[in-house]
Amino acid sequence: MAKDVIIACDFSSKAETLEFLDCFTPENGSLRRPYVKIGMELFYAAGPEIVREIKSRGHNIFLDLKLHDIPNTVKKAMKVLSGLNVDMTNLHAAGTIDMMKAALEGLTRPDGTRPLLVAVTQLTSTSQERMQNELLINATINDTIVKYASNAAVAGLDGVVCSPLEAGMVKSAVGSDFITITPGVRFADSGADDQVRITTPAKAREIGSDYIVVGRPITAASDPLEAYNRCVREFLDIK
Repeated sequence: MAKDVIIACDFSSKAETLEFLDCFTPENGSLRRPYVKIGMELFYAAGPEIVREIKSRGHNIFLDLKLHDIPNTVKKAMKVLSGLNVDMTNLHAAGTIDMMKAALEGLTRPDGTRPLLVAVTQLTSTSQERMQNELLINATINDTIVKYASNAAVAGLDGVVCSPLEAGMVKSAVGSDFITITPGVRFADSGADDQVRITTPAKAREIGSDYIVVGRPITAASDPLEAYNRCVREFLDIK
């Protein structure tokens, strides 16, 4: 199974994003052409055109919009997103199995092809205390994540977004081929920012992450290219 580092391009404009991506070329010493995550901030600011522009530059794209609505609405929205030719997109597993099945149906093109579809289990900013006190979910966070992952598998999805701390238990419960995409990755010498369930690139690889999503440790670094290359080396175990 392919493994990769996905850069979270959480910028507020097309110009800022493209200027950032200009740094990552073989001529500049980039180890790979980065896989790029386009989230809500950038998509809402720059629209579908930013997806097309980044794709035309040869980047794989994870479109991170976390859809969550009634099944028919999500199905129709996914049909639109499928036309953007992204490589991966997502929704919230909390939307139920029926919603996930509808999303998969909408995402699948007439020729049977589609992007990877993954479900968010619990956000990495969510703690056990917040889940119980604010969301009134009394099951443990680990049990909830495994249940949501199992629901996603039943719906036919390709994998889940979870913290790297839960990647191993998801694979044990659902299967080794079930993809785990894990944000909440930080270098050992950097801060946690607003995420509470985090680990390092090397540890994420050991635990079972297939893709790691890294934002501020790369985008806010004094040398983003060096930070990206460091992350690739640690996660892919390149000496």
